[in-house]
Amino acid sequence: MHLVTWNTQWCCGLDGVASPQRIVAGARVLADFDVLCLQEIAVNYPQLQGNAGHDQPALLRESLPGFQLFFGAAVDEFTAAGERRRFGNAMATRLPVVQVQHHPLPWPADGGVRSMPRMCTVVTVLDPQLGPMRFMTTHLEFYSKTQRMAQAEALRALHAQYTALALAPPQQSMDGSPFQSKVHTPHAVVCGDFNLQPHEPDYAVLTGPGAPGRLLDGWRLVHGEAPHQPTFLVHDRTYGPEAIACDFVFVSEGLKDHVRRVVVDGETRVSDHQPVLVELS
Repeated sequence: MHLVTWNTQWCCGLDGVASPQRIVAGARVLADFDVLCLQEIAVNYPQLQGNAGHDQPALLRESLPGFQLFFGAAVDEFTAAGERRRFGNAMATRLPVVQVQHHPLPWPADGGVRSMPRMCTVVTVLDPQLGPMRFMTTHLEFYSKTQRMAQAEALRALHAQYTALALAPPQQSMDGSPFQSKVHTPHAVVCGDFNLQPHEPDYAVLTGPGAPGRLLDGWRLVHGEAPHQPTFLVHDRTYGPEAIACDFVFVSEGLKDHVRRVVVDGETRVSDHQPVLVELS
Protein backbone atom coordinates (compact mmCIF):
# COMPACT_ATOMS: atom_id res chain seq x y z
CA MET A 1 0.00 0.00 0.00
CA HIS A 2 1.41 3.36 -1.06
CA LEU A 3 0.55 6.73 0.46
CA VAL A 4 1.73 10.16 -0.66
CA THR A 5 1.26 13.23 1.52
CA TRP A 6 1.97 16.74 0.27
CA ASN A 7 1.40 20.32 1.33
CA THR A 8 0.54 21.77 -2.06
CA GLN A 9 0.54 25.53 -1.23
CA TRP A 10 -2.90 25.74 -2.92
CA CYS A 11 -1.35 23.76 -5.81
CA CYS A 12 0.97 26.67 -6.62
CA GLY A 13 4.49 25.93 -7.78
CA LEU A 14 7.57 28.06 -7.37
CA ASP A 15 6.94 29.28 -10.91
CA GLY A 16 3.73 30.96 -9.71
CA VAL A 17 1.41 28.58 -11.57
CA ALA A 18 -1.47 27.03 -9.59
CA SER A 19 -2.34 23.62 -11.06
CA PRO A 20 -4.08 20.76 -9.22
CA GLN A 21 -3.47 18.57 -12.26
CA ARG A 22 0.27 19.12 -11.95
CA ILE A 23 0.16 18.14 -8.26
CA VAL A 24 -1.45 14.80 -9.13
CA ALA A 25 1.13 14.20 -11.86
CA GLY A 26 3.93 15.02 -9.41
CA ALA A 27 2.57 12.61 -6.81
CA ARG A 28 2.40 9.87 -9.44
CA VAL A 29 6.11 10.32 -10.11
CA LEU A 30 6.69 9.06 -6.57
CA ALA A 31 4.35 6.06 -6.74
CA ASP A 32 1.19 4.49 -8.08
CA PHE A 33 -0.43 5.59 -4.83
CA ASP A 34 -3.48 4.09 -3.14
CA VAL A 35 -4.00 7.08 -0.84
CA LEU A 36 -3.17 10.71 -1.58
CA CYS A 37 -3.29 13.27 1.24
CA LEU A 38 -3.06 16.93 0.27
CA GLN A 39 -2.91 20.00 2.45
CA GLU A 40 -3.70 23.61 1.45
CA ILE A 41 -6.44 22.96 -1.08
CA ALA A 42 -8.44 26.05 -2.06
CA VAL A 43 -11.87 26.91 -3.42
CA ASN A 44 -12.45 30.44 -4.73
CA TYR A 45 -9.41 32.34 -3.45
CA PRO A 46 -8.41 34.36 -6.53
CA GLN A 47 -6.14 36.67 -4.50
CA LEU A 48 -3.73 33.84 -3.70
CA GLN A 49 -0.59 33.65 -5.81
CA GLY A 50 -1.27 31.88 -9.07
CA ASN A 51 -4.99 32.77 -8.85
CA ALA A 52 -6.41 29.86 -6.85
CA GLY A 53 -9.94 31.00 -7.66
CA HIS A 54 -10.89 27.65 -9.16
CA ASP A 55 -12.56 24.74 -7.39
CA GLN A 56 -9.50 22.64 -6.64
CA PRO A 57 -11.30 19.61 -5.13
CA ALA A 58 -13.36 19.36 -8.33
CA LEU A 59 -10.25 19.56 -10.51
CA LEU A 60 -8.50 16.95 -8.37
CA ARG A 61 -11.47 14.59 -8.75
CA GLU A 62 -11.25 14.96 -12.53
CA SER A 63 -7.56 14.07 -12.39
CA LEU A 64 -8.10 10.99 -10.21
CA PRO A 65 -10.43 8.56 -12.03
CA GLY A 66 -11.19 5.51 -9.92
CA PHE A 67 -10.60 7.42 -6.67
CA GLN A 68 -12.98 8.87 -4.13
CA LEU A 69 -11.93 12.31 -2.89
CA PHE A 70 -12.93 13.88 0.42
CA PHE A 71 -12.39 17.57 1.12
CA GLY A 72 -12.36 18.92 4.67
CA ALA A 73 -12.58 22.71 4.89
CA ALA A 74 -10.79 24.20 7.89
CA VAL A 75 -11.85 27.62 6.63
CA ASP A 76 -15.41 27.99 5.31
CA GLU A 77 -16.35 31.63 4.87
CA PHE A 78 -18.21 34.11 2.70
CA THR A 79 -17.12 37.37 1.10
CA ALA A 80 -19.05 40.62 1.50
CA ALA A 81 -20.64 39.81 -1.85
CA GLY A 82 -21.88 36.46 -0.52
CA GLU A 83 -19.37 34.27 -2.38
CA ARG A 84 -18.34 31.12 -0.51
CA ARG A 85 -14.65 30.37 -0.01
CA ARG A 86 -13.08 27.24 1.48
CA PHE A 87 -9.57 26.13 2.36
CA GLY A 88 -8.40 22.88 3.89
CA ASN A 89 -7.24 19.31 3.30
CA ALA A 90 -8.16 16.67 0.77
CA MET A 91 -7.77 12.90 0.82
CA ALA A 92 -8.24 10.65 -2.19
CA THR A 93 -8.20 6.86 -2.19
CA ARG A 94 -9.02 3.96 -4.48
CA LEU A 95 -9.45 1.60 -1.51
CA PRO A 96 -12.97 0.78 -0.25
CA VAL A 97 -14.12 3.49 2.17
CA VAL A 98 -16.29 2.69 5.20
CA GLN A 99 -16.30 5.98 7.13
CA VAL A 100 -15.36 9.66 6.74
CA GLN A 101 -15.14 12.26 9.50
CA HIS A 102 -13.85 15.83 9.69
CA HIS A 103 -12.62 17.18 13.02
CA PRO A 104 -11.92 20.86 13.77
CA LEU A 105 -8.78 21.31 15.85
CA PRO A 106 -8.39 23.82 18.70
CA TRP A 107 -7.94 27.49 17.84
CA PRO A 108 -7.11 29.09 21.20
CA ALA A 109 -6.63 32.84 21.42
CA ASP A 110 -3.09 34.10 20.76
CA GLY A 111 -3.57 37.83 20.43
CA GLY A 112 -1.91 39.64 17.56
CA VAL A 113 -0.48 36.46 16.02
CA ARG A 114 -1.44 35.58 12.45
CA SER A 115 -3.44 32.32 12.31
CA MET A 116 -6.41 30.50 10.82
CA PRO A 117 -8.62 27.51 11.73
CA ARG A 118 -7.17 24.03 11.34
CA MET A 119 -8.77 20.58 11.04
CA CYS A 120 -8.13 16.87 10.56
CA THR A 121 -9.83 14.67 7.96
CA VAL A 122 -10.20 10.99 8.91
CA VAL A 123 -11.02 8.28 6.35
CA THR A 124 -11.31 4.61 7.33
CA VAL A 125 -10.65 2.17 4.49
CA LEU A 126 -10.39 -1.58 3.94
CA ASP A 127 -6.97 -2.58 2.68
CA PRO A 128 -6.89 -6.07 1.11
CA GLN A 129 -3.69 -7.01 2.98
CA LEU A 130 -3.68 -4.92 6.15
CA GLY A 131 -7.42 -4.86 6.83
CA PRO A 132 -9.25 -1.82 8.26
CA MET A 133 -7.00 1.24 8.41
CA ARG A 134 -7.63 4.78 9.55
CA PHE A 135 -5.95 7.58 7.60
CA MET A 136 -5.77 10.99 9.25
CA THR A 137 -4.40 14.05 7.47
CA THR A 138 -3.89 17.51 8.90
CA HIS A 139 -2.04 20.82 8.70
CA LEU A 140 -1.13 22.47 12.00
CA GLU A 141 -0.67 26.19 12.64
CA PHE A 142 2.50 27.80 11.29
CA TYR A 143 2.75 31.10 13.15
CA SER A 144 1.38 30.40 16.65
CA LYS A 145 3.30 27.98 18.88
CA THR A 146 0.46 28.12 21.41
CA GLN A 147 -2.10 26.99 18.86
CA ARG A 148 0.18 24.40 17.31
CA MET A 149 0.79 22.75 20.68
CA ALA A 150 -2.95 22.67 21.41
CA GLN A 151 -3.56 21.14 18.00
CA ALA A 152 -0.84 18.49 18.48
CA GLU A 153 -2.37 17.55 21.83
CA ALA A 154 -5.84 17.33 20.27
CA LEU A 155 -4.57 15.21 17.41
CA ARG A 156 -2.93 12.76 19.79
CA ALA A 157 -6.13 12.66 21.88
CA LEU A 158 -8.18 12.04 18.75
CA HIS A 159 -5.99 9.08 17.81
CA ALA A 160 -6.31 7.77 21.38
CA GLN A 161 -10.09 8.09 21.19
CA TYR A 162 -10.28 6.09 17.97
CA THR A 163 -7.94 3.46 19.40
CA ALA A 164 -10.04 3.15 22.57
CA LEU A 165 -13.18 2.67 20.47
CA ALA A 166 -11.46 -0.21 18.65
CA LEU A 167 -10.55 -1.81 21.97
CA ALA A 168 -13.99 -1.24 23.54
CA PRO A 169 -16.51 -0.76 20.71
CA PRO A 170 -20.06 0.49 21.26
CA GLN A 171 -23.00 -1.86 21.53
CA GLN A 172 -23.47 -3.78 18.30
CA SER A 173 -26.35 -2.65 16.11
CA MET A 174 -27.51 -3.88 12.70
CA ASP A 175 -30.71 -1.81 12.47
CA GLY A 176 -29.64 0.35 9.52
CA SER A 177 -29.96 3.55 11.58
CA PRO A 178 -27.15 6.04 12.31
CA PHE A 179 -26.44 3.82 15.34
CA GLN A 180 -25.45 1.08 12.88
CA SER A 181 -22.14 -0.46 14.01
CA LYS A 182 -19.06 1.18 12.54
CA VAL A 183 -15.69 -0.25 11.56
CA HIS A 184 -13.24 0.56 14.36
CA THR A 185 -9.51 -0.04 14.03
CA PRO A 186 -6.40 0.73 16.09
CA HIS A 187 -4.33 0.79 12.89
CA ALA A 188 -3.72 4.41 11.91
CA VAL A 189 -1.59 6.53 9.59
CA VAL A 190 -1.40 10.18 10.64
CA CYS A 191 0.21 12.45 8.09
CA GLY A 192 0.49 16.00 6.85
CA ASP A 193 2.30 19.26 7.44
CA PHE A 194 2.78 19.60 11.19
CA ASN A 195 4.80 22.84 11.04
CA LEU A 196 7.13 21.51 13.73
CA GLN A 197 10.52 19.84 13.77
CA PRO A 198 11.63 16.59 15.44
CA HIS A 199 13.46 18.39 18.26
CA GLU A 200 10.41 20.43 19.33
CA PRO A 201 8.12 19.63 22.28
CA ASP A 202 4.97 19.22 20.18
CA TYR A 203 6.71 16.42 18.22
CA ALA A 204 7.21 14.69 21.57
CA VAL A 205 3.50 15.15 22.32
CA LEU A 206 2.65 13.23 19.15
CA THR A 207 5.21 10.46 19.61
CA GLY A 208 5.54 10.11 23.38
CA PRO A 209 4.28 7.11 25.35
CA GLY A 210 0.66 7.03 26.42
CA ALA A 211 -2.42 4.89 26.47
CA PRO A 212 -4.27 3.89 24.48
CA GLY A 213 -2.08 3.96 21.40
CA ARG A 214 1.19 5.59 20.43
CA LEU A 215 2.32 7.21 17.21
CA LEU A 216 5.66 6.27 15.65
CA ASP A 217 7.52 8.35 13.10
CA GLY A 218 7.72 6.39 9.84
CA TRP A 219 11.03 8.02 8.95
CA ARG A 220 12.62 6.75 12.17
CA LEU A 221 11.25 3.24 11.62
CA VAL A 222 12.99 3.03 8.23
CA HIS A 223 16.01 5.31 8.58
CA GLY A 224 16.78 5.04 12.30
CA GLU A 225 18.57 8.07 13.72
CA ALA A 226 19.52 9.47 10.30
CA PRO A 227 18.42 13.12 10.06
CA HIS A 228 15.04 13.65 8.46
CA GLN A 229 15.29 14.75 4.85
CA PRO A 230 14.01 18.35 4.56
CA THR A 231 10.50 18.84 3.19
CA PHE A 232 10.15 22.64 3.42
CA LEU A 233 12.32 25.64 2.45
CA VAL A 234 14.29 23.35 0.16
CA HIS A 235 14.14 25.48 -3.01
CA ASP A 236 12.61 28.69 -1.64
CA ARG A 237 13.47 30.56 1.59
CA THR A 238 10.50 32.92 1.75
CA TYR A 239 9.37 31.61 5.15
CA GLY A 240 12.70 30.77 6.77
CA PRO A 241 16.50 30.78 6.45
CA GLU A 242 17.18 27.04 6.08
CA ALA A 243 15.54 23.83 4.90
CA ILE A 244 13.65 21.86 7.56
CA ALA A 245 11.63 18.67 7.95
CA CYS A 246 8.05 19.35 9.05
CA ASP A 247 5.98 16.99 6.87
CA PHE A 248 5.68 13.59 8.56
CA VAL A 249 3.93 10.24 8.37
CA PHE A 250 3.24 8.68 11.77
CA VAL A 251 1.86 5.17 12.23
CA SER A 252 0.23 3.33 15.12
CA GLU A 253 2.21 0.66 16.94
CA GLY A 254 0.40 -2.18 15.18
CA LEU A 255 1.73 -0.96 11.83
CA LYS A 256 5.36 -0.40 12.81
CA ASP A 257 6.54 -3.67 11.26
CA HIS A 258 4.71 -2.96 8.02
CA VAL A 259 6.52 0.27 7.06
CA ARG A 260 8.85 -0.61 4.20
CA ARG A 261 9.90 2.70 2.67
CA VAL A 262 9.77 6.42 3.42
CA VAL A 263 10.95 8.60 0.53
CA VAL A 264 11.00 12.37 0.05
CA ASP A 265 11.03 13.86 -3.46
CA GLY A 266 13.57 16.62 -2.94
CA GLU A 267 13.58 17.77 -6.57
CA THR A 268 10.05 18.84 -7.46
CA ARG A 269 9.18 22.54 -7.41
CA VAL A 270 5.45 22.42 -8.12
CA SER A 271 4.83 23.36 -4.45
CA ASP A 272 6.95 25.04 -1.79
CA HIS A 273 6.92 21.72 0.11
CA GLN A 274 8.30 18.35 -0.95
CA PRO A 275 5.99 15.29 -1.12
CA VAL A 276 6.56 12.25 1.09
CA LEU A 277 5.92 8.63 0.07
CA VAL A 278 5.32 5.79 2.53
CA GLU A 279 5.03 2.14 1.52
CA LEU A 280 3.36 -0.37 3.87
CA SER A 281 2.93 -4.10 3.35
